[in-house]
Amino acid sequence: MRRLTLLPCLLFAACEVTESVPGSADAPGAGPGVTAGVIGPAGEPVTAERLVNAAAEPENWLMYSGDYTSQRYSTLDQIDRTNVADLRVEWVHQFTTLSRVETTPIVVDGLMIITESPSNIIALDAVTGRPFWRYDHPVNEDDLRLCCGLNNRGVAVLGNRIFHGTVDAHLMALDLNTGTVLWDVEVARAEAGYSITSAPLVVGDKVITGMAGGEYGVRGFLDAYDVETGELVWRYYTIPGPGEPGNETWSGDSWRTGGAPTWVTGSYDPELNLIYWGTGNPAPDWNGDMRLGDNLWSDAVVAVDADTGELVWGFQFTPHDTHDWDAIQIPVLADLEVDGVLRKLLFWANRNAFYYVLDRETGQFLHGVPFAEQTWAQGLDPNGRPILVEDMDPTEDGVVVSPTIGGATNWNSPSYSRLSGLFYTYALDGATIYYKRDDEYVEGDQFTGGYGQNADDPENFFAAIRALDPMTGALQWEYPIATQGSRPGILTTAGGLVFSGSGDGYIFALDQDTGESLWYLSVGRAVHAAPITYSVDGRQYMSVAASGSLFTFALP
Repeated sequence: MRRLTLLPCLLFAACEVTESVPGSADAPGAGPGVTAGVIGPAGEPVTAERLVNAAAEPENWLMYSGDYTSQRYSTLDQIDRTNVADLRVEWVHQFTTLSRVETTPIVVDGLMIITESPSNIIALDAVTGRPFWRYDHPVNEDDLRLCCGLNNRGVAVLGNRIFHGTVDAHLMALDLNTGTVLWDVEVARAEAGYSITSAPLVVGDKVITGMAGGEYGVRGFLDAYDVETGELVWRYYTIPGPGEPGNETWSGDSWRTGGAPTWVTGSYDPELNLIYWGTGNPAPDWNGDMRLGDNLWSDAVVAVDADTGELVWGFQFTPHDTHDWDAIQIPVLADLEVDGVLRKLLFWANRNAFYYVLDRETGQFLHGVPFAEQTWAQGLDPNGRPILVEDMDPTEDGVVVSPTIGGATNWNSPSYSRLSGLFYTYALDGATIYYKRDDEYVEGDQFTGGYGQNADDPENFFAAIRALDPMTGALQWEYPIATQGSRPGILTTAGGLVFSGSGDGYIFALDQDTGESLWYLSVGRAVHAAPITYSVDGRQYMSVAASGSLFTFALP
């Protein structure tokens, strides 16, 4: 049974809990009910127009990556290079879970929404951290098929609704003010290996969600649901079916169990009405003999029409991937001049260790270079296709390849600063011994075709925050961080700062131009999430989840 707990009220006018039945898509409005006031000083709902212009509201953080460009750059500058050393802890929220916390908060007019494992939601006062309500989503762990933990990375918002994906592959709408469940739909069967671990993306009157499950031989897809009713509007399968262009890149019936999941939040260009989303590894991960061909559209970025879900273009970073180098990094959008002409660009530091620049109108490859250690490709051809080094595929005896099985980077968010003009990404130099084996597909069982193990002690790997020239990929500076357990995201601000974290439990601020360390604080355990910034009543805050807590900072 779904449970909603109303916690002590601070801003709300009233807090009266009433009983009702669990919600469903067939019964909008069902679910635990709470009578409460509206959020914010004016109680204005989050409109689609506000989302399009989210960058003009730096006091809020209205979506997973800040705005549709996913630049994770804020124009707030109260905290800057001259005073960041004075930053102090303002409040801490302690999560109830022992699982790794990867949430990125949403902030709407002084209200913060966060998630915790497995699929719970908590509403907090963004100034004090005092909780208003929480929603605990029950899951039957016997039904779950998860490769990588009970993760949940955040929510989306529109109007007075929160949209939330769950590890048991449900998509839900809840009342922003109260946590009341408004509708709940099953996106896919958890028993078959499907799950949702990342925040949805609201586009117009639709909520877009991807799904995980690449290690279970699922067939990846991207869904759009009506925000009011929860009804499915369209579904785009990342693996083409028979008769569709690209199906011939899968030998036999391997497309049916080919993976290519969509498990990290994408980006959106309102002018082009295109949604950009990364896709994951083909299945089985490490035995390409079972799925001969390029395996479109795994390990790719796909641009789909937001109204219809039709594929407009796709670009595959790693054809016929045999190393589990998912292209589930977040597409970063920017408009910059190329040869004197302003172009709509897409920047991508890929798990395969190459940095790419694409034209996001057409998908044309413009430039690509390594940004981390790699041994599998001699380079990229004029179309961006990798020129392979021989004998780099996994074998029964094992073969050593860079980057590691976790990639040169991963799902953790990069950032592009409009102040410095630089692109910032987490990067890891290291190698894995890749093995293959024969696997038989069984629904709900892992379907990986091999495995990997470190080629060296991870302590001898090298991890860093790297600043790149966005047009050339040339390294401008790097700031070394701990290799063990590092999966930090990045935030940049108009204060000239880069905020991030490390696997040895530090949160820090760097100078955007030089990488100089300006401030750091030990929070005890690894940082696996991305920082955000917001302001309330003219005071700027920075928040980031670190293991079992959410830390919020401000100047004295």
